Amino acid sequence: MTSEASGSRFARWKKPLTVAFFLLLIVLFTLLARRIDWSEVFETLGNFKVRTLIIAGGLTACSFVVYACFDLIGRTYIRQPLRWKQILPVGIISYAFNLNLSAWVGGIAMRYRLYSRLGVSTGNIAKILGLSLATNWFGYMALAGVVFSSGLVTMPPGWKVSSGALQGIGVLLVLASLGYLAACQFSKKRAWSIRGIEINLPSLRMACLQLALGALNWSLMAAVIFTLLPAKLDYPLVLGVLLISAIAGVITHIPAGLGVLEAVFIALLQHEASRGSLLAGLIAYRAIYFILPLLIALVMYVGVEAKAKALRVKKTPA
Repeated sequence: MTSEASGSRFARWKKPLTVAFFLLLIVLFTLLARRIDWSEVFETLGNFKVRTLIIAGGLTACSFVVYACFDLIGRTYIRQPLRWKQILPVGIISYAFNLNLSAWVGGIAMRYRLYSRLGVSTGNIAKILGLSLATNWFGYMALAGVVFSSGLVTMPPGWKVSSGALQGIGVLLVLASLGYLAACQFSKKRAWSIRGIEINLPSLRMACLQLALGALNWSLMAAVIFTLLPAKLDYPLVLGVLLISAIAGVITHIPAGLGVLEAVFIALLQHEASRGSLLAGLIAYRAIYFILPLLIALVMYVGVEAKAKALRVKKTPA
């Protein structure tokens, strides 16, 4: 069988499998929703302490700054003299739109618009985007590999992915991360051309920084959720469940992973804490990590556009 034939077969099955997985999650979430004590959900939401919300907000701010630093690595990667004051707002705005409106809107379209205003070429914007994606997902693989292979997360009985299989996946993720570092250090071929855009392997030092920042961002996301969930839950367990939910979110392609995150957390942690308290914490997480940053990013974006318009008017001859 040729690679073209196997590729076309995968393309034929990809959409129906994704739809089936999406429908399965809807059924799962509907069944869970019927078994949730909604009065407990609203009571828990009303009982959050201001101190808890401030801590969660502070961790969210740290996470957004860390993600924006992915683009600072990109500045070094493309060797273009951009100031950090120019880059961080772009990273923060893009991340907020990415989380809520999909990678096409936030990760790609928003970056192209904002970076083009800073005089960055299309090729270099693509490089920044590619490096940011690599930083996020290689950081994920490194962290998830360690967490899964260590056995910190126990899968419920009856799930198609057993705890042993999850540990095996973890080992593969660790090997993939190490393979990336090895390629950055030892590969003799350092550049490839993809659709006219030259992609260069970063140095080992830059690759290590990528993995560290990517893993740190996922850890901060888990810390926000951990702060808002019942106190009896352990942080490593919350981190592991978040990393599992990320896989489900990627498969379904639902913007913000809406419903997917909640379904996975409740399914995996309902024996550790009440469903109502779990859902209340996740609703608060949605508000603090998704909605509030999006509102702030909208204000920032309007400010950036207004500033760019003022500069165009100023440069236009009378």
